[in-house]
Amino acid sequence: MGNIWPPYFFAGIRIRKITPDFKNVTVHLKFTWYNRNYVGTQFGGSIYAMTDPFYMMMIMNNLGRDYIVWDKASKIDFLKPGKSLLIANFKIDDQLLNEIRNKTLSGEKYVFDLPVEVKDTDGLLIAKIQKTIYVKKKLNK
Repeated sequence: MGNIWPPYFFAGIRIRKITPDFKNVTVHLKFTWYNRNYVGTQFGGSIYAMTDPFYMMMIMNNLGRDYIVWDKASKIDFLKPGKSLLIANFKIDDQLLNEIRNKTLSGEKYVFDLPVEVKDTDGLLIAKIQKTIYVKKKLNK
């Protein structure tokens, strides 16, 4: 997946940074005529799409193939209309990864929420998104 993936490319979504350890990701959404909605602001579907599926991808890359990771649900709260370049920053850390490992040690599922904020270039908060992530350790039989 990358900047030429059609759902991102045609929505004006661009991945600007992925650190080599997959613990930090920055995504931009340009404001263009093709992601403008009926009232002239950024289409909410594009704002949501810029936040999907980064936490899942980041956790998968850090936990490895011994885990099932799903983007289970999302909730978005639109606070202001988007009218310029929008930015979303995703961060995970070792504390979260260790918590996931501990909660799934015996094959239990672990479902938890992670927040992400979408801001414009002035730092104005445009939307708050809550991503619900499902993780389960694969047990060898």
